[in-house]
Amino acid sequence: MIDDFLAESGGHLTEVEAAVRAAVADEILPRYQQLAAHEIVEKSGPHDLVTAADRLAEEHLTASLTRLLPGSVVVGEEAVHADPAVYEALGGDAPVWIVDPVDGTRQFVHGEPGFCTLVALAHHGEVFASWTYAPVLGEWAVAVRGRGATLNGRPLRSGSPAPGAVLKVAMSHPDYTSDAQKRALLGLHTEGIDARACGSAGLEYLAVASGAQDAVAFNWEFAWDHAAGLLLVTEAGGTQSTLTGDLYRITGGNDLPFTAARDAATAQRVLDALRAGV
Repeated sequence: MIDDFLAESGGHLTEVEAAVRAAVADEILPRYQQLAAHEIVEKSGPHDLVTAADRLAEEHLTASLTRLLPGSVVVGEEAVHADPAVYEALGGDAPVWIVDPVDGTRQFVHGEPGFCTLVALAHHGEVFASWTYAPVLGEWAVAVRGRGATLNGRPLRSGSPAPGAVLKVAMSHPDYTSDAQKRALLGLHTEGIDARACGSAGLEYLAVASGAQDAVAFNWEFAWDHAAGLLLVTEAGGTQSTLTGDLYRITGGNDLPFTAARDAATAQRVLDALRAGV
């Protein structure tokens, strides 16, 4: 089913693009720098926000994507917030659209351009395709398993850092971690690594896939933040690993933090620093 849907001759990739662009045009961009106070709500706290754009764009995508692939379901950030049992569909038999309607909600609320919409298509726990759309930045990235990645229609390659270069690494903010994870992330503050707190996860992954950044290290595992970007990085030639050397699983239970990097040597340097922090 998934192979047929993603066949290059099928035209479905173009239909997904149209669905994503329509949701963004209808529900997100009209609210960019135009949000009213009542359209912004705290979820778990002041750093965990949701807006009317998040909710309405997810509803838009849920309707349009499931029409494109009958029998599929959607696991979206806002749907899971309303009903955590929705997340269990990631391990089910139906194809799953994994949706983060506004990745970088804090930036969106502040009227900054560093946000994106993330969509991934998975089946039986494996991610087969992903779409990353940063409308204000004009960036549209697509990855299809085994067929590579593109940015605005051009092949995307992560490459490798220059020998001896200081690694540029985006990481989860240490304030929002367990004590053990905080110690691991603080291990990145070492010679040869320039670590900073991350912004939109989707855009951080795009920076790794394009070679503009060397790696990321994250301590949370919600699939809507990572599924699209991890496929983008690996299809661009990069790699990923948890602390125990396993691949990240969208169904959860990962050993955190984990990293995605431009190449295996870079990933190893990041993992070594994380382990030293522990």
